[in-house]
Amino acid sequence: MLQTALVVLLAGSVSGCTSGAFDLFDTSPKVDRSLSTSTIPKRSEEAVSDEVTVRNAVTSADLSKMGANPLPWANTATGSAGVVSKIREARVAGQLCRGFVTTRHSYEGIAKFTGQACMADSGDWLLTSFERQ
Repeated sequence: MLQTALVVLLAGSVSGCTSGAFDLFDTSPKVDRSLSTSTIPKRSEEAVSDEVTVRNAVTSADLSKMGANPLPWANTATGSAGVVSKIREARVAGQLCRGFVTTRHSYEGIAKFTGQACMADSGDWLLTSFERQ
């Protein structure tokens, strides 16, 4: 009887040091995977829409005619607007890319962004960076 009690006591002590897969009495709490902490915020549809609008403005600009003139853009879906002040075209890792600086005027205020759009092998322009300054 004493030996049985010691075995049960020892098993209980050891089970606390192992993972839940070795829990002899299935007493460990289960992980609740239905909860989300939102530590990585979901990007708003508005921000994505503005980024696409800026990308389209930057990639459709005729740089030979534009010179040093600013390039205004507006997104009628969000009400945001801005001005691209610099566009520089260069080859990055063999891809044609355009780096740019723009402002965004929205209900949140005025912000400055830098970004880059590069042409994929398919001929589509992809926004590879868009960072708030």
